[in-house]
Amino acid sequence: MDSITKGKPLRIKVTHRLIKRKEKIMKVGFAVQTNQGIESKVYDHFGSAPAFIIVDTEGKEVLTVDNKDLHHAHGACNPIMALDGKAVNAMIVGGIGAGALTKLNALGIKVYGAGASTVKENLSLLSENKLQELSVYNSCRSHQGGCGH
Repeated sequence: MDSITKGKPLRIKVTHRLIKRKEKIMKVGFAVQTNQGIESKVYDHFGSAPAFIIVDTEGKEVLTVDNKDLHHAHGACNPIMALDGKAVNAMIVGGIGAGALTKLNALGIKVYGAGASTVKENLSLLSENKLQELSVYNSCRSHQGGCGH
């Protein structure tokens, strides 16, 4: 120890700081009623959304995908079929059933509850880490009077 500190007392200052790392999410999907680009309103429920908007946050490209699994049995949503096989890193929804949420999470896709009405507003909230990631305990937020999922 003397050779390191040259005979002087060793003082170590320990600080604890929580560093919140910003995740880089490149492709974000949104359940929407109609295609109005980034001004589209986020739809109340993933599985019954008529369409999806996918935004590439790096290239700012916007893609619209019709829900290819719109007429599924209640609770039997196939998210990959719904998105027509398009890849996303995250989804932002008004609500989503636990089954669809679990399937998306199993593919490494994070699902967030919308914190505002439009795609544009939610992109801003996501970039500021202000959206709540959904779990099976809080996923079905849009069904009034409870959820049958």
